[in-house]
Amino acid sequence: MDLGLADRVYVVTGGSKGLGYATAAALVADGARVVVSSRDPAHVTAAVERLGGAGRAVGLAADLADPAAPGRLVEAAVNGFGRLDGALISVGGPPPGTAGAATDEQWRAAFESVFLGAVRAARTVVGHLGEGGAVGLVLSTSARSPIPGLGISNGLRPGLAMAAKDLADEHGPRGVRVFGLLPGRISTDRMRELDAAADEDARARTRSSIPLNRYGEPEEFGRVAAFLLSPAAGYVTGAVVPVDGGALRTV
Repeated sequence: MDLGLADRVYVVTGGSKGLGYATAAALVADGARVVVSSRDPAHVTAAVERLGGAGRAVGLAADLADPAAPGRLVEAAVNGFGRLDGALISVGGPPPGTAGAATDEQWRAAFESVFLGAVRAARTVVGHLGEGGAVGLVLSTSARSPIPGLGISNGLRPGLAMAAKDLADEHGPRGVRVFGLLPGRISTDRMRELDAAADEDARARTRSSIPLNRYGEPEEFGRVAAFLLSPAAGYVTGAVVPVDGGALRTV
């Protein structure tokens, strides 16, 4: 199946590892070019090299909590490859803990990066897209059902899902699509950190709650994200798509 990605250009934030990198790799494998970003310059440089270097990928160290970051990413795409067709916007998860135990400062910091940073980036990118452009926001299954011990995520992710829906309504008439992805238990560094804080029984219960009875691989998420960003998914907008092995019990 030809996804229509050849020579298209996408920004991928959080693109140096994990879900972002897996998406960037899937896009490049199908002929797209990418601008990858994360906060760590060394990780960005390494990711660009793994993606094939100049001609396939460029990198930019950026923090989405910085209001100037989205504009710099758009500029890097246009200057580096002459166009911009979309973005996958992925930000790191907020610290674990219950909503009640989180401090005001933790809530503010998470809002600036996880919520406002993502909305600002999506708003900036869609403003530079023409017909056929697409923006995907990496959310979490907590957008539909709370995850124990991730109170801040439970508070912010549903709002981001609704913001994506609102952006989809606003920009749909221009032929620009906006959607969300809801990763479940995917084998990333973030998931390994969360698992390390739980006991063996809790980890076993979590695994048994997934109908496929295993964690997903980042590449499985990346291929779904690349498809949704591609012209092949041209009639998908305003949706939130779980990539969770069937773990969500909502429809």
